[in-house]
Amino acid sequence: MDKLWGNEFVYLTAYYSVVVLCCIVFLAVFELVTKYQNWEEIKKGNLSVAMATGGKIFGIANIFRHSILQNDSLVIMIGWGVFGFLLLLAGYFIFEFLTPSFNIDEQIAKDNRAVGLISMVISVGLSYVIGAGIS
Repeated sequence: MDKLWGNEFVYLTAYYSVVVLCCIVFLAVFELVTKYQNWEEIKKGNLSVAMATGGKIFGIANIFRHSILQNDSLVIMIGWGVFGFLLLLAGYFIFEFLTPSFNIDEQIAKDNRAVGLISMVISVGLSYVIGAGIS
């Protein structure tokens, strides 16, 4: 079994599979906390939702990138990835809290591209900070 795990192809496939699965789960969590249906809005051509969702996907992937680079164990990598995701999710709620004059989810659902863009940049930016903390 050690010889199998020593194979770089198996190693990469394992990490890739776990990260894709985590990304799906984390996007489902984001879907639960937003007031709009991400994939339905994207299907309708809502660019703001696409930008916000794309930022979340990039953020999750960037956090896992740092987690993979820093940790040798698959279990520890998942733990840091989950912790990083929770910080990213907290960033989403902080963004919503810091804009009391309007509702972020409502603006993104209405295709307010300025709000969609800033949401994307916040997700990407926070993922770099979280990733630096993991590294």
